[in-house]
This record gives sequence, structure tokens and C-alpha cells, in this order.
Amino acid sequence: MYRKEGVDYFIVDGHIHYWDASEENTANKYGEGFIRCFYDYQRNLSPAEWVWPLEKFRKYSEQDLVHDLFETGYVDVGIFQPTYLSEFYRTGFNTTERNGALARKYPEQLIVNGAFDPREGEPGLERLRALHAEWHLRGVKLYTAEWRGSSKGWKLSDPEAQAYLALCEELGIRNVHVHKGPTIWPLNRDAFDVADVDHAASAFPGLNFIVEHAGLPRLDDFCWIATQEPNVYAGLSVVMPFIHSRPRYFAKVIGELLYWLDDNRIVFGSDYAIWSPKWLIEKFVDFQIPQDLQSEYGSLTTDIKRKILGLNHARLYDLKVPDSAALPDAPTVAA
Repeated sequence: MYRKEGVDYFIVDGHIHYWDASEENTANKYGEGFIRCFYDYQRNLSPAEWVWPLEKFRKYSEQDLVHDLFETGYVDVGIFQPTYLSEFYRTGFNTTERNGALARKYPEQLIVNGAFDPREGEPGLERLRALHAEWHLRGVKLYTAEWRGSSKGWKLSDPEAQAYLALCEELGIRNVHVHKGPTIWPLNRDAFDVADVDHAASAFPGLNFIVEHAGLPRLDDFCWIATQEPNVYAGLSVVMPFIHSRPRYFAKVIGELLYWLDDNRIVFGSDYAIWSPKWLIEKFVDFQIPQDLQSEYGSLTTDIKRKILGLNHARLYDLKVPDSAALPDAPTVAA
């Protein structure tokens, strides 16, 4: 838990990975380009002292993860978001199975999510059932731009995807995390378009759609969808590091999200191991929207920061919050 000026912050890092992009696991030039694109994000958006050597970035250890998240990073609970990328990596990039083995060792601190690809058809539905049976899934992470054979992506509005979302609803997998943000080479940017979120959120009001990276660079499109769909949330992974490299841009993004969504539907994610939560959390707690922008966006109060850093995720995942970090229940304002 993070504590600053007598205030306790319950921290839920809703977007973490335990990937293997080692040279031994990299299958082709696409896998090599993918991890190097990730690494460029770290190098370009992080304080210099938080940039890792490339070799460590490709495959970090269990000890690295535990240290960076729980020993120094203030995280109370971390949520693994898998990304298989089986076309690029021999045993997958960041799988539920690899994440889950670690979650079993730290059950109070780590939650493992599943994944699905509707292009797998009926076998994929059976695989999702098996994943849920093994890991008691509370969420899934979807990567709509992932390659599969000759296909370069899919949409939440595809008829095949509807069957998978219906199964999530049937199984009680309520939280659907969808990568809708900046592209990573060599994936197709258009396959990350946010438009299909609108269809899925309307069709499945019992599911929560957490749009990771808040749709960047399509922030306006995302906000117009989210203001109409009360089960759509903004995930701040990738958004957060701009607090260092471009603080006024970060202020405008967070201001737009607060205007359109309200503070109950914005959730924190570090995107570890691209970024480490320690510096993101410290900077966010100290951050304030510049005075000249507050007439339009308002200010970031301590209670808003506490919601974003953990309390909103805690509600989605039914996590127990220590009394010292909890807020009194407040009525939710409908969009």
C-alpha cells in the first residue's frame, strides 16, 4: 500500500505481464520487432533511471517482478493480462499458463486472467471453458490485432466473437479487457480501432469492458462511446507514463476521461514490465491538472486518485479493501 501525507492508497495494478521474449523463444523477425517496439516505449517514455538493459527487458525473472510490484512498487494486487502472440513466439509471449504458475505462488497478490480468439471456433470455446475451470477466471484480455494464419485481426462485433462473449457471461467472467491503443510493430493499427466496443457493450450489458490504453490515439472516439455505454471503462496503461514525458498532454487525457466517464470508470495499470509502478504511482499522487486547464477539466482530488489507483478495480474484481484505504459509498451518477 502507498501512503502519502497520512492518506492510504490501496493499489491495484490492473495491467501486468510476465512475458518471455528471449531469443530462444522468439520465432521470427516479427517477434523480434514486437519486443523491440515495446522496448522503445520504455526508453522514450520513462525517466532514464528506469530504463532496463534490453536483455533483461526480453525476459525478466520472478524475483524482478515480485520486487518491482510488491516490495518497492506499492502494489497490493496485480492482475495479469495475457497476450499469446503464438505466431511470433514459440511457446507464446505472455500466456495464462505462465502467468498462472506465478499467481499460484502468490495467490493473495496476483490474479490471472484468460484470453480467447474467436477465430478458433468451437475448439476455442472449449479451451475457454477449460481455462475457466482451471483458473476460476474473473476476466479475459483480448488482443484484436493478433495475427492468426492469413488473418491480421478480428472485431468484437464479429458473429464468432458474440459466442465467446456469451460464454463469458454464462461462466461469470465479467471483466473483458480489450487492447485498444497504440499499435506495436508489425500489427495492424486499424485492428485496434475502438468502434467495435460500442456494439459489444450494448449487446452484453452484464459484462464490463475495460478498454486498455483508453483507445489512444482515438481518445475522442472512445469517450463518445463510453459516455453512452455505462459498462465501458478506461484503462490507463500507456496513458500513465506521459505524466513524465508530456505532463500537459497527460492532464488533457485524464481531464477528458473525467469529463466523459466520471471517476468511477477509470482504472490504473502500469503495463509492467514496460513501466514499473513505483514511479508512476508516486508521480500520479503528486500530480495536479495545471491551473489554466482546471476551468475546463477540474482538479484531481485525493479521493479521485484513490479510486483510480485501486478502488475502482477492487469493485470490479470483488477485492477486500483495508478500512484505512476505503471511501464511504457514494451514489453513482448515470451518464
